[in-house]
Amino acid sequence: MNIWNKLKNKKKPFFVLAPMYDVTDPVFRQVILGIGRPDLFYTEFVSVDGLCSKEGKRKILPHLKFIKKEKPIIVQFFGSKPENFYKCAQLAKKLGFDGIDINMGCPEKQVERQGAGVRLILNPKLARDIIMATKKGSGGLPVSVKTRIGYNEINTKEWISEIIKANPDAIIVHGRTRKEMSKVPAHWHEIGIAAKLIIKAGIVAIGNGDVESIEDGREKAKRFGLDGIMIGRGVFKNPWIFNERINITDITSKHKISLALRHIKLYEKFWGKNRNFNNMKKFFKVYISLWPGAKSLRNRLMSCHNYSEAQEILTS
Repeated sequence: MNIWNKLKNKKKPFFVLAPMYDVTDPVFRQVILGIGRPDLFYTEFVSVDGLCSKEGKRKILPHLKFIKKEKPIIVQFFGSKPENFYKCAQLAKKLGFDGIDINMGCPEKQVERQGAGVRLILNPKLARDIIMATKKGSGGLPVSVKTRIGYNEINTKEWISEIIKANPDAIIVHGRTRKEMSKVPAHWHEIGIAAKLIIKAGIVAIGNGDVESIEDGREKAKRFGLDGIMIGRGVFKNPWIFNERINITDITSKHKISLALRHIKLYEKFWGKNRNFNNMKKFFKVYISLWPGAKSLRNRLMSCHNYSEAQEILTS
């Protein structure tokens, strides 16, 4: 039984941490693992074209590292060449992932220029070919798709029906179009429409968009007939979101600072000089907020140039 069906049969709804570029790297996943893990982790999305080149593979492979405690974990690929998805599916099997997800929802310009991500909504045949090639190379690993409800306009029924033809193991639906980006509330009614089609086809259905608590996720899953819930930006407001025993209002500034320090130390140990320290700064607002004086402390951290400076400020 594949991981999607295991999760569905064990717990409904199950909860997934969304793949977010430059966010859900091996370091941040370890931070989340230590304070309250989801039922399923995802990697950052990575390029199949990059992985299929010698230099690209060298740079990307560190992003695909994980520890045993993170399992189950899904690797997410983006691209537009079925043959490269086939090769990378073989690699995913070799690396020990529990499944492969195909990104058909990312609206980043650099991704779209390749005909990848959300651009695949405009090319259903290529989207199906990519799913089939990934399944062929997966060695039995389940293959899922994360997508949106349309490109310039809502096109839920038509687009989801096209994906279903390739019979992936799971479909994750983000309730906005590409044009809407994240500027409007997620259309959960449309996610519900998609869920009916997906589940009727015997595929696992997951909803994504604006979920800010486990309680909220359970309510939405029940209301819209979903097997699982994926949470992305909600983790920025509350890194402890997957831990129901903890209320974010009870987390003290001391605990938040301690978690920030842990993240910085893990980041330095894992990435060292191989990644710009400035990438770490996006997390400061996650930890350093919601107490008197937090803004001033955060501003000081944003002016840091390296790990040592940040640690000195947080421990002073």
